[in-house]
Amino acid sequence: MQLHVSPSMRSLTISSNNGFIDLMKIKVAARHISYRTLFHTILILAFLLPFVFILTAIVTLEGVNKCSSFDCLGRRLGPRLLGRVDDSGRLVKDFYKIINQVNAEEIPDGIKLPDSFNQLVSKMKNNQYDAKTFALMLRAMMEKLEREIRESKFSELMNKHFAASSIPKGLYCLSLRLTDEYSSNAHARRQLPSPELLPVLSNNSYHHFVLSTDNILAASVVVNSAVQSSLRPEKIVFHIITDKKTYAGMHAWFALNPVSPAIVEVKGVHQFDWLTRENVPVLEAVENHHGIRNYYHGNHLAGANLSNTTPRTFASKLQARSPKYISLLNHLRIYLPELFPNLDKVVFLDDDIVIQRDLSPLWEIDLWGKVNGAVETCKGEDEWVMSKHFRNYFNFSHPLIAKHLDPDECAWAYGMNIFDLRTWRKTNIRETYHYWLKENLKSNLTMWKLGTLPPALIAFKGHIHPIDPSWHMLGLGYQSKTNIEEAKRAAVIHYNGQSKPWLQIGFEHLRPFWTKYVNYSNDFVRNCHILEL
Repeated sequence: MQLHVSPSMRSLTISSNNGFIDLMKIKVAARHISYRTLFHTILILAFLLPFVFILTAIVTLEGVNKCSSFDCLGRRLGPRLLGRVDDSGRLVKDFYKIINQVNAEEIPDGIKLPDSFNQLVSKMKNNQYDAKTFALMLRAMMEKLEREIRESKFSELMNKHFAASSIPKGLYCLSLRLTDEYSSNAHARRQLPSPELLPVLSNNSYHHFVLSTDNILAASVVVNSAVQSSLRPEKIVFHIITDKKTYAGMHAWFALNPVSPAIVEVKGVHQFDWLTRENVPVLEAVENHHGIRNYYHGNHLAGANLSNTTPRTFASKLQARSPKYISLLNHLRIYLPELFPNLDKVVFLDDDIVIQRDLSPLWEIDLWGKVNGAVETCKGEDEWVMSKHFRNYFNFSHPLIAKHLDPDECAWAYGMNIFDLRTWRKTNIRETYHYWLKENLKSNLTMWKLGTLPPALIAFKGHIHPIDPSWHMLGLGYQSKTNIEEAKRAAVIHYNGQSKPWLQIGFEHLRPFWTKYVNYSNDFVRNCHILEL
């Protein structure tokens, strides 16, 4: 750097060492500035310039490119005063270039990856990796971690599926002990209902509920909640239908634990003369078809392309493969007019619901010539439960589905439905249901995957009367973020989904709605160690 004062003392120039760049010029007007003032100016500049050079060096070493405070002014201006430019922008561009190169390249097979970031840094120092090698190793580590997290998520979903499909030890114990009680205790075998009440079973002035289940504890909760929530429990009649192996235990429970003044009838599917192979050939095929049984009971990972499947999609597919969907109990509702030929109107309930409000007004609802009063599930905000259209259930790439169905048509819910049996008997709903089941079997289950609702959506098409959503709140077995206040206000809450309240995987904050109606002081419940979870 050079300091040059003109002979006339009218100009002061500070230039770089090469003499070609003028960094600062001060022109002095002789008439206004004295020599003493000029001398003082030179001294001040001589004092400040070393600091400018020091700050410039710091900028160079630290690569500072963002500084907003006043005392950083020199750090920003210093390089410019010296004709130099901060090269941090170039470094960033070089960094992006390396990242893009690494992202486009294949990770070498057999690359040995460190187990932690600290190990990576240590390895980088010891082997003197360049930036590209470092970025490649970091990318490989991140992809490995993503795979492990993904595999862990799929394993979690599989374990949850098995937990949801299995029978808890306590419930299995309860069924066995009650079955034994049925064989040894005459009181457990007493007729349900008593002979003098048999005419009530076909009396249309009563409110008839139908419950199809092989879960004794769940059945007791449904019945208890209905009776305790009713304003007129003496008008309630429950028709409980179960399978042959559970019949004795189910009968014993309600014989030993009456819910007077309500009336309970327990029947096994083997006791209905109408349920013969001749009348339900399709359902026999569904239960016994090898391909179907393998689909629901086989290896759920076989043939599954998990690399192109999201955990949510995989969870939905697992839910669709629940073994309950090939159980006759799950298809019984389609035969209600034949099973109860003397009844005009019934409410059909799933076993994973809780009744919190008097349901007698349901019998006053005018279905306006429709068959099925149900809550529609296409007008809510959540994606899991209340935003369902036909496209969510059917494969519209199948020509038969595309020809007959509208993907935007609103879906509705099973679980709590009011059926007008008189109107139903005038339709061909059952025949339509059988036809589409057969077609789906012919297509190797390519029309739909999920259970009994899809064929019902087709069979009841044009026969649905929407009822207010407050009658039936869904999703307590899917969504842990269920609104508690809304659940308290709902007439019926439905634990549809895998997280049933009687399972360990049930949501703890939603379980009290259900456990409220479990009699934990009952000897059979205590002896089977069914404790309040």
